[in-house]
Amino acid sequence: MARTDIYNPSSDHQALRELVRTFAEREVEPQAHEFNAAERFNRPLFDRLGALGLLGITVDERFGGSGLDAVAAVIAHEELGAADAGFTLSYLAHAMLYANNVNVNANDDQRDRWLPGACSGAEIGGMCMSEPGAGTDVMGMRTTAVRRGDAYVLNGTKMWITNGAVSDTELGDVFLVYAKTEDAGGKALSSFLVRKGTPGFSLGQRLKDKLGMRSSPTAELVFEDVEIPAADRLGADGRATLCMMRNLELERLTLAAMSLGIARRAIEIMNRYASDRQSFGRPLRDYGQIQRHVAESYAEFMAGRAYVYSVAGQIDLTRAGNRVDSDGVKLYASTMAKNVADRAIQVLGGFGYMGEYTVERLWRDAKLLEIGGGTLEAHHKNMTRDLQSLERIR
Repeated sequence: MARTDIYNPSSDHQALRELVRTFAEREVEPQAHEFNAAERFNRPLFDRLGALGLLGITVDERFGGSGLDAVAAVIAHEELGAADAGFTLSYLAHAMLYANNVNVNANDDQRDRWLPGACSGAEIGGMCMSEPGAGTDVMGMRTTAVRRGDAYVLNGTKMWITNGAVSDTELGDVFLVYAKTEDAGGKALSSFLVRKGTPGFSLGQRLKDKLGMRSSPTAELVFEDVEIPAADRLGADGRATLCMMRNLELERLTLAAMSLGIARRAIEIMNRYASDRQSFGRPLRDYGQIQRHVAESYAEFMAGRAYVYSVAGQIDLTRAGNRVDSDGVKLYASTMAKNVADRAIQVLGGFGYMGEYTVERLWRDAKLLEIGGGTLEAHHKNMTRDLQSLERIR
């Protein structure tokens, strides 16, 4: 019987992994320290992702994408995440939160107008959901969109928006914005496509001095009487909550894949260091304390990797209903990556605390994954709620 490789289930997936790993090692890794230290976004490198067909990795080929599946998206995020998680976070916000969301939920006219530029890299996209007083409590958002004839008037502030700014003063290009619609009773959400340059849409502030993910730009965005054509609303009025939840499942899966990349890189560094570094005349790897760090890290990484790819193989990008496991993989993998990076710092000692050896950046980047895209506490709540109807695990 032929052995099934869940990490590379087809020759196309294997070729994709080799392509992205080569790109990550040759082009992403060499720039990572510089751009993280400077808290700058590497726009020319991001454009290269478009040339490789990665920016629209799950987008229909009719609109400039590659038309690939959730496993392909996981492969891309694992491989890029091992080189520079901050850069990869910007990739995720563009390719998953913006482009995939539009591909799944827009009509063909909207796809024709909004996706080709995103797939090529001509436009950098993001998704606007969180607000200063509403993160996990999505329904607590206060941004509103009021219908006026053939348009909506958008007012509110969005916070923690990845790709919200591509420099200290310049907005990202295109955004999918969630807002409450007045005629939906203040509870239902609608989503809208908004371009920079639209009157009333401005950069509130570029957020700096973050713990990690420093090469990924984060911003506050302000909407003051921004007029949006009704033709740029995705789907029916007040029906965006399902679209949001469907896309959050893919976001959490690919964030978990980023965690795999971080953990894998940390294991490779500490494993190599444990062989090269001598202490009391013997390699570090001869000591039980070090063996525990290396062995437990590898076992936990492989367990998480199997879970992530198993879930990826089951997800249909056009349907919701995978929340217990999309939350589950992020719950496990994000903390696993942080713990593995922490052990790597311990193995390297003083060198682990220095930027030259990378593991301190891996730890800082991993911490964000326990917060962004859903906190650990939100995953606990969601999973427990979904599991209450389960009597037996198959």
